[in-house]
Amino acid sequence: MRKGLGGAAAWGVLALAASVATSGEASAQQAPPRPPQAPEAPVQAPGATMAAPTTPVPVPNELLQVNPGGLTSVEVGRRAGATSYTAKANEQALRGAAARVDEAWASFLPRLTGTAGYTRLSNFTPPSISGSGSLVGTLAPAGVIPANTPLFSTGALVFPLVLNNYLLQATISVPISDYFFRLTSAYSAATHSQDAARYDVATARATSAADGRATFYSWLRARGAVIVAVQAMNDQRDHLKLAQNQFEVGQASKADVLRAETNEASAELQVERSKNLADLTEKQVRVAMHLADEAPMAPGESLESPLPPIAGSLHALTDEALATRLEIKSIDANAAAAREQASAAKAQRYPVVTGVGDFIEANPNPRVFPASQTWFPTWDLGAKLIWSPNDVLLGNGNVSDLDSRAAQLEAQKGTLRDNISIEVQQQWQAVREADVSVESAGRELASAQEAYRVARELFNNGRGTSTTLTDAETDLTRSRLDLLNARADARTARVRLDHALGRDVRLAGGAP
Repeated sequence: MRKGLGGAAAWGVLALAASVATSGEASAQQAPPRPPQAPEAPVQAPGATMAAPTTPVPVPNELLQVNPGGLTSVEVGRRAGATSYTAKANEQALRGAAARVDEAWASFLPRLTGTAGYTRLSNFTPPSISGSGSLVGTLAPAGVIPANTPLFSTGALVFPLVLNNYLLQATISVPISDYFFRLTSAYSAATHSQDAARYDVATARATSAADGRATFYSWLRARGAVIVAVQAMNDQRDHLKLAQNQFEVGQASKADVLRAETNEASAELQVERSKNLADLTEKQVRVAMHLADEAPMAPGESLESPLPPIAGSLHALTDEALATRLEIKSIDANAAAAREQASAAKAQRYPVVTGVGDFIEANPNPRVFPASQTWFPTWDLGAKLIWSPNDVLLGNGNVSDLDSRAAQLEAQKGTLRDNISIEVQQQWQAVREADVSVESAGRELASAQEAYRVARELFNNGRGTSTTLTDAETDLTRSRLDLLNARADARTARVRLDHALGRDVRLAGGAP
């Protein structure tokens, strides 16, 4: 008879069963169990069939199994810091700073300049000179001046016309005044900038290492979530089986069965999402370490291992962070570089004294008169003093600019110290809160397991409702996730606290 019901009638029966189940669940535990009744025929929607009971799947506990030689957070952090592209970019900046130090050192050396030149002069007929005879172009006698050399004479004097001119010259320039006013400050500024760049490299490595370690624990968290999702799915499948059994003996409604089927489907979807998240976090760990996709990767650390205690008061930890954080040292070095640059810029206000020396080997040598087409060496020594009032104005502007930059860096240092103090307190509180959360979640899980056991037994014996069992299953799954998250958060909080304190610099291999 019921098999002949149309679609509207079938859905009406389903709605009636759902309303009866909902109104009767509140008093189901107080009411005596009903005597067994003949099982009702399944009421199905058009084209729908009742799902057969599904069997539990094995729980993949191997996902969190510790493998000898497997990855640990320390190893992930070390490799992440060593392969960080941010650190590599800062390394190139360090190379540039080192080159500027070499340039500043080279400025102390006297400047040597070598010159080699050749000049071809045009030939011409010398003009006549009145009052002292005429200038007559002749050829020099053989053996006195090279043959075929154009000459002109004024009575007894003979002047050769040298058309090919050769020059070899070496010049040494010594920046005397710069030794006192500019070079020392410029070199000091370059070394401070190099120190700041070195601190930036170490900071980048430490930051990448901390992020890599946190990603590693996110990976373990995601793998643990797969286990929890599978456990929840098995609980839902067990619930569905019990609901079908209770429905067959008249102890549960069709709505209970349908709701159990829906919960099972949701649990299956959650398993798939958990697996996808585990794959994603694994990819993130590989990217952090720049590890190839085909390289094996298995955890070598457990979330259940004992946690190291955090020693020291908040005040002592804050002082430690302010004394060791490399970001502060980098700002100090940059500010010192700016102050030294300002000191070097003050040299523009003063005259520049330079010592100069030349050695000339020329043919003809311009110091030889009359010109002779022969190689002749000469030398000279001297000093130059150069000063321009315009340089005073330019120097004052540069000094003010660099002094303001140093003051700006000092202000940034104060802001950074304030932020570090807040960061240390936040991470210190996060560690304490996570430790309490681990203990609380453990008690929560024990309570939820017992509540689930009781609710399951009551439902299996017809004395509990499907809703009560569903609530117990939800609480059990939530408590499992809470414990998993608390364990992962406790380790991540310690990683972040170590980074806030500057303790992870040597771990990342970036100690300056």
